[in-house]
Amino acid sequence: MPHQLGDRKVLEDISLEVWRGEFFTIVGPSGTGKTTLLRVLAGLTQSTSGSVQIQGREINGPPEDVVMIFQDYSHALLQWRTVARNVGFGIEGRVDASELKQRVSDALALVGLEKNADDYPWQLSGGMQQRVQIARALALRPAVLLMDEPFAALDAMTKATLQDELHRVREQTGSSFVFVTHDIEEAVYLGDRIAVITGSPGRLGQTFDIDLPKPRDQIITRQLPEFLQFRYAVHQAIRQGGHA
Repeated sequence: MPHQLGDRKVLEDISLEVWRGEFFTIVGPSGTGKTTLLRVLAGLTQSTSGSVQIQGREINGPPEDVVMIFQDYSHALLQWRTVARNVGFGIEGRVDASELKQRVSDALALVGLEKNADDYPWQLSGGMQQRVQIARALALRPAVLLMDEPFAALDAMTKATLQDELHRVREQTGSSFVFVTHDIEEAVYLGDRIAVITGSPGRLGQTFDIDLPKPRDQIITRQLPEFLQFRYAVHQAIRQGGHA
Protein backbone atom coordinates (compact mmCIF):
# COMPACT_ATOMS: atom_id res chain seq x y z
CA MET A 1 0.00 0.00 0.00
CA PRO A 2 1.93 3.07 -1.22
CA HIS A 3 0.64 6.55 -0.40
CA GLN A 4 1.67 10.00 -1.49
CA LEU A 5 0.77 13.61 -0.72
CA GLY A 6 0.99 15.64 -3.90
CA ASP A 7 4.30 14.78 -5.53
CA ARG A 8 5.83 13.44 -2.31
CA LYS A 9 5.58 9.73 -1.62
CA VAL A 10 4.96 9.17 2.12
CA LEU A 11 4.60 5.38 2.29
CA GLU A 12 5.84 2.62 0.04
CA ASP A 13 5.51 -1.18 0.03
CA ILE A 14 3.41 -1.37 3.21
CA SER A 15 1.71 -4.73 3.62
CA LEU A 16 0.60 -5.96 7.02
CA GLU A 17 -2.09 -8.01 8.72
CA VAL A 18 -3.41 -7.56 12.25
CA TRP A 19 -5.18 -10.43 13.98
CA ARG A 20 -8.39 -10.15 15.96
CA GLY A 21 -7.62 -9.32 19.59
CA GLU A 22 -3.96 -8.61 18.85
CA PHE A 23 -1.90 -5.73 20.24
CA PHE A 24 0.14 -4.67 17.22
CA THR A 25 2.73 -1.94 17.70
CA ILE A 26 4.35 0.11 14.96
CA VAL A 27 7.65 1.75 15.83
CA GLY A 28 9.96 4.01 13.90
CA PRO A 29 11.58 7.45 13.85
CA SER A 30 9.67 10.67 13.24
CA GLY A 31 8.89 11.46 9.63
CA THR A 32 8.46 7.89 8.42
CA GLY A 33 4.72 8.11 7.77
CA LYS A 34 3.43 6.30 10.87
CA THR A 35 0.60 8.77 11.49
CA THR A 36 -0.31 8.77 7.79
CA LEU A 37 -0.51 4.98 7.91
CA LEU A 38 -2.93 5.13 10.85
CA ARG A 39 -5.07 7.72 9.09
CA VAL A 40 -5.28 5.46 6.04
CA LEU A 41 -6.25 2.50 8.25
CA ALA A 42 -8.91 4.67 9.92
CA GLY A 43 -10.38 5.70 6.57
CA LEU A 44 -9.57 9.35 7.32
CA THR A 45 -7.09 9.53 4.43
CA GLN A 46 -7.67 7.73 1.16
CA SER A 47 -4.74 5.63 -0.02
CA THR A 48 -3.50 6.55 -3.48
CA SER A 49 -3.28 2.84 -4.33
CA GLY A 50 -3.69 -0.51 -2.62
CA SER A 51 -6.48 -1.29 -0.18
CA VAL A 52 -7.39 -1.63 3.49
CA GLN A 53 -9.72 -4.38 4.69
CA ILE A 54 -11.36 -4.89 8.08
CA GLN A 55 -12.70 -8.42 8.59
CA GLY A 56 -12.88 -8.85 4.81
CA ARG A 57 -14.59 -5.50 4.12
CA GLU A 58 -12.72 -2.98 2.01
CA ILE A 59 -12.48 0.42 3.67
CA ASN A 60 -13.34 3.51 1.60
CA GLY A 61 -14.16 5.86 4.48
CA PRO A 62 -14.23 5.86 8.30
CA PRO A 63 -15.80 2.54 9.38
CA GLU A 64 -18.03 2.49 12.46
CA ASP A 65 -16.04 -0.27 14.16
CA VAL A 66 -12.62 1.42 13.87
CA VAL A 67 -11.71 4.31 16.18
CA MET A 68 -8.58 6.46 16.22
CA ILE A 69 -7.18 7.93 19.44
CA PHE A 70 -4.87 10.92 19.11
CA GLN A 71 -1.92 12.16 21.13
CA ASP A 72 -3.42 15.60 21.81
CA TYR A 73 -6.20 14.72 24.25
CA SER A 74 -6.85 18.37 25.21
CA HIS A 75 -8.08 19.23 21.71
CA ALA A 76 -9.86 15.89 21.25
CA LEU A 77 -12.17 16.46 24.23
CA LEU A 78 -15.05 18.93 24.45
CA GLN A 79 -14.14 21.07 27.45
CA TRP A 80 -17.73 22.29 28.04
CA ARG A 81 -19.09 18.74 28.35
CA THR A 82 -18.76 16.56 31.43
CA VAL A 83 -16.64 13.43 31.31
CA ALA A 84 -19.76 11.28 30.92
CA ARG A 85 -21.11 13.42 28.07
CA ASN A 86 -17.73 13.34 26.33
CA VAL A 87 -17.67 9.55 26.57
CA GLY A 88 -21.20 9.28 25.20
CA PHE A 89 -20.70 11.82 22.42
CA GLY A 90 -19.97 9.30 19.67
CA ILE A 91 -23.10 7.23 20.30
CA GLU A 92 -25.63 9.98 20.99
CA GLY A 93 -28.60 9.52 18.67
CA ARG A 94 -27.41 6.06 17.64
CA VAL A 95 -28.62 4.13 20.70
CA ASP A 96 -31.49 4.70 23.11
CA ALA A 97 -31.01 6.55 26.39
CA SER A 98 -30.74 3.46 28.59
CA GLU A 99 -28.12 1.82 26.38
CA LEU A 100 -26.17 5.07 26.13
CA LYS A 101 -26.08 5.35 29.91
CA GLN A 102 -24.94 1.73 30.26
CA ARG A 103 -22.23 2.03 27.62
CA VAL A 104 -20.87 5.20 29.21
CA SER A 105 -20.88 3.54 32.62
CA ASP A 106 -19.11 0.44 31.29
CA ALA A 107 -16.48 2.49 29.45
CA LEU A 108 -15.74 4.66 32.47
CA ALA A 109 -15.39 1.55 34.62
CA LEU A 110 -12.89 0.06 32.16
CA VAL A 111 -10.58 3.07 32.55
CA GLY A 112 -11.20 3.66 36.26
CA LEU A 113 -13.08 6.96 35.97
CA GLU A 114 -16.46 6.02 37.45
CA LYS A 115 -16.12 8.70 40.14
CA ASN A 116 -15.28 11.41 37.62
CA ALA A 117 -18.38 11.14 35.42
CA ASP A 118 -19.63 14.62 36.39
CA ASP A 119 -16.25 16.36 36.21
CA TYR A 120 -15.12 18.46 33.27
CA PRO A 121 -11.97 17.70 31.26
CA TRP A 122 -10.26 20.90 32.42
CA GLN A 123 -10.54 19.65 36.00
CA LEU A 124 -8.54 16.48 35.23
CA SER A 125 -4.86 15.69 34.88
CA GLY A 126 -3.38 14.90 31.47
CA GLY A 127 -3.42 11.18 32.15
CA MET A 128 -7.07 11.27 33.21
CA GLN A 129 -8.01 13.26 30.11
CA GLN A 130 -6.36 10.63 27.95
CA ARG A 131 -8.40 7.99 29.79
CA VAL A 132 -11.54 9.92 28.88
CA GLN A 133 -10.54 9.81 25.22
CA ILE A 134 -9.94 6.05 25.50
CA ALA A 135 -13.29 5.57 27.25
CA ARG A 136 -15.06 7.51 24.49
CA ALA A 137 -13.54 5.13 21.97
CA LEU A 138 -14.53 2.08 24.03
CA ALA A 139 -18.14 3.27 24.28
CA LEU A 140 -18.35 2.72 20.52
CA ARG A 141 -17.40 -0.94 21.11
CA PRO A 142 -14.90 -0.94 18.24
CA ALA A 143 -13.31 -3.97 16.66
CA VAL A 144 -10.09 -2.00 16.17
CA LEU A 145 -8.53 0.87 18.13
CA LEU A 146 -5.84 2.89 16.36
CA MET A 147 -3.62 4.86 18.73
CA ASP A 148 -1.20 7.55 17.54
CA GLU A 149 1.50 8.00 20.21
CA PRO A 150 -1.21 8.55 22.84
CA PHE A 151 1.17 8.67 25.82
CA ALA A 152 3.99 10.75 24.32
CA ALA A 153 3.06 13.91 26.25
CA LEU A 154 2.61 12.17 29.62
CA ASP A 155 5.07 11.77 32.48
CA ALA A 156 6.79 8.41 32.98
CA MET A 157 4.64 7.21 35.91
CA THR A 158 1.35 8.09 34.21
CA LYS A 159 2.55 6.49 30.98
CA ALA A 160 3.38 3.24 32.79
CA THR A 161 -0.03 3.18 34.49
CA LEU A 162 -1.88 3.69 31.21
CA GLN A 163 0.23 1.06 29.43
CA ASP A 164 -0.92 -1.49 32.01
CA GLU A 165 -4.52 -0.29 31.72
CA LEU A 166 -4.42 -0.82 27.96
CA HIS A 167 -3.37 -4.44 28.48
CA ARG A 168 -6.27 -4.92 30.88
CA VAL A 169 -8.75 -3.25 28.52
CA ARG A 170 -7.61 -5.41 25.63
CA GLU A 171 -8.09 -8.56 27.71
CA GLN A 172 -11.60 -7.48 28.74
CA THR A 173 -12.84 -6.24 25.36
CA GLY A 174 -11.08 -8.49 22.84
CA SER A 175 -10.55 -5.50 20.55
CA SER A 176 -7.53 -5.28 18.28
CA PHE A 177 -5.07 -2.47 18.97
CA VAL A 178 -2.73 -0.83 16.46
CA PHE A 179 -0.42 1.38 18.50
CA VAL A 180 2.10 3.79 16.94
CA THR A 181 5.12 4.95 18.95
CA HIS A 182 8.72 6.04 18.53
CA ASP A 183 9.54 4.60 21.98
CA ILE A 184 11.16 1.18 21.48
CA GLU A 185 10.67 0.06 25.09
CA GLU A 186 6.98 0.98 24.95
CA ALA A 187 6.57 -0.97 21.71
CA VAL A 188 8.18 -4.08 23.21
CA TYR A 189 6.29 -3.84 26.50
CA LEU A 190 2.86 -3.45 24.87
CA GLY A 191 3.11 -5.45 21.70
CA ASP A 192 2.22 -8.99 20.72
CA ARG A 193 3.98 -8.09 17.47
CA ILE A 194 6.08 -5.13 16.38
CA ALA A 195 6.46 -3.73 12.87
CA VAL A 196 9.41 -1.43 12.19
CA ILE A 197 8.91 1.42 9.72
CA THR A 198 11.94 3.37 8.53
CA GLY A 199 13.00 5.68 5.74
CA SER A 200 11.31 8.40 3.74
CA PRO A 201 9.07 7.33 2.16
CA GLY A 202 8.30 4.98 5.03
CA ARG A 203 8.83 1.32 4.31
CA LEU A 204 7.93 -1.72 6.36
CA GLY A 205 11.09 -3.36 7.68
CA GLN A 206 11.36 -6.24 10.10
CA THR A 207 8.50 -7.57 12.20
CA PHE A 208 8.97 -9.25 15.58
CA ASP A 209 6.79 -11.70 17.50
CA ILE A 210 7.03 -10.55 21.12
CA ASP A 211 6.48 -13.72 23.11
CA LEU A 212 7.05 -12.24 26.57
CA PRO A 213 5.11 -13.74 29.51
CA LYS A 214 1.69 -12.32 30.40
CA PRO A 215 0.47 -10.53 32.37
CA ARG A 216 3.33 -8.10 31.90
CA ASP A 217 4.79 -6.12 34.77
CA GLN A 218 6.58 -2.79 34.61
CA ILE A 219 9.41 -4.02 36.87
CA ILE A 220 9.69 -7.75 36.20
CA THR A 221 9.04 -7.71 32.43
CA ARG A 222 11.48 -4.89 31.73
CA GLN A 223 14.26 -6.77 33.55
CA LEU A 224 13.83 -10.01 31.62
CA PRO A 225 16.75 -10.95 29.34
CA GLU A 226 14.21 -11.54 26.55
CA PHE A 227 12.87 -7.99 26.92
CA LEU A 228 16.38 -6.56 26.60
CA GLN A 229 17.06 -8.77 23.59
CA PHE A 230 13.89 -7.60 21.83
CA ARG A 231 14.73 -3.97 22.63
CA TYR A 232 18.19 -4.40 21.13
CA ALA A 233 16.88 -6.21 18.04
CA VAL A 234 14.28 -3.52 17.30
CA HIS A 235 16.86 -0.78 17.83
CA GLN A 236 19.20 -2.49 15.38
CA ALA A 237 16.39 -2.89 12.83
CA ILE A 238 15.74 0.86 12.98
CA ARG A 239 19.44 1.67 12.64
CA GLN A 240 19.79 -0.64 9.67
CA GLY A 241 16.88 1.20 8.10
CA GLY A 242 19.06 4.29 7.93
CA HIS A 243 18.37 6.04 11.24
CA ALA A 244 20.40 6.24 14.42
